[in-house]
Amino acid sequence: MVGKFICASAAAAPQERTVEEPHQGAVSMKYWDDWADPQDMDAMWSHPEINKEWIAAGEIFGKKVHMLRDPDGRPYITQTELQAIAEILVKRHFRGKISQAMICAVAEIESQRHPLAYTYNSRIKDVLCGLMKMRKSTVEWLSREKDYGAYAVDWKTSMLFKPFVGVYYGAAYLSWLSSYEGKRKTEEFIVRAYHSGPKDANSKQSLAYWNKYLSAKQSLPTRWDIPNPHNSPPPVEKEKPSIGTAKKLLYETSPGRKWIYWEEKTSPEDMSDMWRHPELRKEWTRTGEKPGKVRFSLDGEMRPHLKKVELKAVAEIIVAKYFSDRGMSPAMLCTIAEISSKRLLFGTDTGIMQTPFSTAAWLYTNLGYKSYKLKSAEDLTKPFVSMYFGAAYVCWLSTHGGRTRSDQFIVQSYRGGPQKVESSEAGPFWLKYIDNLPQYLTNHKTRHAACCIHDERDRASGEALRPLGLGAAVSWRALGAFVLPARARTSARYCARRDV
Repeated sequence: MVGKFICASAAAAPQERTVEEPHQGAVSMKYWDDWADPQDMDAMWSHPEINKEWIAAGEIFGKKVHMLRDPDGRPYITQTELQAIAEILVKRHFRGKISQAMICAVAEIESQRHPLAYTYNSRIKDVLCGLMKMRKSTVEWLSREKDYGAYAVDWKTSMLFKPFVGVYYGAAYLSWLSSYEGKRKTEEFIVRAYHSGPKDANSKQSLAYWNKYLSAKQSLPTRWDIPNPHNSPPPVEKEKPSIGTAKKLLYETSPGRKWIYWEEKTSPEDMSDMWRHPELRKEWTRTGEKPGKVRFSLDGEMRPHLKKVELKAVAEIIVAKYFSDRGMSPAMLCTIAEISSKRLLFGTDTGIMQTPFSTAAWLYTNLGYKSYKLKSAEDLTKPFVSMYFGAAYVCWLSTHGGRTRSDQFIVQSYRGGPQKVESSEAGPFWLKYIDNLPQYLTNHKTRHAACCIHDERDRASGEALRPLGLGAAVSWRALGAFVLPARARTSARYCARRDV
């Protein structure tokens, strides 16, 4: 009888294994509390790493916790949340049988941590859904015949989409496979059988799955120490102030303080790059700044902000170091910062680029943009960190949906995501961008000691390769090419590239 249920994640063609939201449009996922039992929410709040992450993101114990969404609007859970769920369930139900690392790695390759992952497999005529992409028939079999009943099987409540439920039944199937036919099985057998079923655990397809699993497992964050087992909920925290009030708090905690210094918000490496920037070095020298104590300028309301030359330097350095192979224009990044935050260090929410923390976290955890550490929204008040994740988001938007996108699409999507590219606010945002772009384009007459990035095929025609940010309808020759410092040509640091 087992043969009917041999495969939780049935061997399907690649197109059948894509991450999709369920077809039933009524299903949505906004708050954790609506998709997790009260005891599970208490366990999450009691977990030290989750407590730290949620509070840092502005969540408050006693109030509903927001589920994060990727730029396409799909809910997803963070690596920290997935590891906490796995750890909690292993301690409750699977201690000594399977590891939380195995659960997390399988969830990564099955659903990319999208709890609403849903695929209908026409070959086996069954649905695979949830974080672990479990078959409904397998779940029913585990619950009915194998006594895995910690969570009730109730399809009317879309129960496999619930993070704890989906992970529980995926872990239950892994646990069952671990002692298949009464013998203790190896990790490789368990994982390959999870994909193709125990009868086909030695197939070529299961071998490819095993290799994916090893890669996913290797990329998991360092395992935490086991948290205190006491399940008392954390004390009610005061609401975390918005980033826009950070300057006020800084001055409150440092009476009489007037200045904020670049060195407090920038790594030594990035400060060295700033001092080597010709225009910026000239400006800082003119204003009497000294290495080790460079002040942020203050506006009329005593708010720290970046000068235009500082903003341009940050954008140039970030593009040259991390996005030089993407054809990206620092002018686009500078202009987005100008109209989003007015170059204010703290902005109105999350730094100079105003990239939402949830978006930056998604870029960090899902797409591998990890050149700068991202632990909380406060990190985005650092100019280089904010610029880096803003550039990463622009890079992702530029090929959204698998095709090259126009500058207008990128800019209008930047404000509210691709799903709001036609919103009432997106159009005016684009017009502001067009109005402010020229001030960040370098004039041909002032391009001494500089180089341009050209496509060799276009040199004969005199047209340079259009980088992101100059618009398909705007001639680069007419506006003037944006350039990088001359030393970018020879510096190995500037030529460093990341594969993301």
